[in-house]
Amino acid sequence: MAEKTQQAYPSAPANHGYQRSDAESLESADELKRQKKIKMAIYISIFVVFQIIVITTMSLTVMKVKTPRFRLGNINVQSFESVPATPSFDTKFTTQIKIKNSANWGSYKFNAANVTFQYQGETLAVINIEKGKAGWLSTIKRNAEVSLNSSRITGSNLGSELSSGVLTLNSVGRLNGKVAIMFIMKKKKATNMNCTIAFDVAAKTLKSLQCK
Repeated sequence: MAEKTQQAYPSAPANHGYQRSDAESLESADELKRQKKIKMAIYISIFVVFQIIVITTMSLTVMKVKTPRFRLGNINVQSFESVPATPSFDTKFTTQIKIKNSANWGSYKFNAANVTFQYQGETLAVINIEKGKAGWLSTIKRNAEVSLNSSRITGSNLGSELSSGVLTLNSVGRLNGKVAIMFIMKKKKATNMNCTIAFDVAAKTLKSLQCK
């Protein structure tokens, strides 16, 4: 009887290579996602830091409201007469009332006010200032003519001061208003004038002008 021959066929190889490839693909995809998340987090962090820098810079510069300055400008003496023996003096000069808003990124709208000229606390004259507005980063100037004399001065050492050769007067005032920043923020700001004016009696000219 013929023997049955059995032919062995090789078994199909397992798909280990494909499984390994799929696993590597999944790991690669996960790694890409992780890198994208890291990059996104870095971008967000950079954006947040940038915004903080911008806001801080704006707060310290543009959005910071500074007090405008209220001062006298140049004084041009037109006439100056004095008699130490009496004692008396009479002077006329032109000057400028300056409202300086050059430090603010917004306009300064101020109310009507006045400037008082004094000698040792006694009022000699008052100059009225109409309400107005100083634009952002700018200065406005109001021309003024001033006439002063000693008719209101009593019980002072005016005679000795005139004899010394220097007559010292003061100008004081207060301006109230609001600074408007970028049309979204308004802040009340008051500014004071305190200027010392010294005249050279002999030369009949201005000796010095100091404001603080």
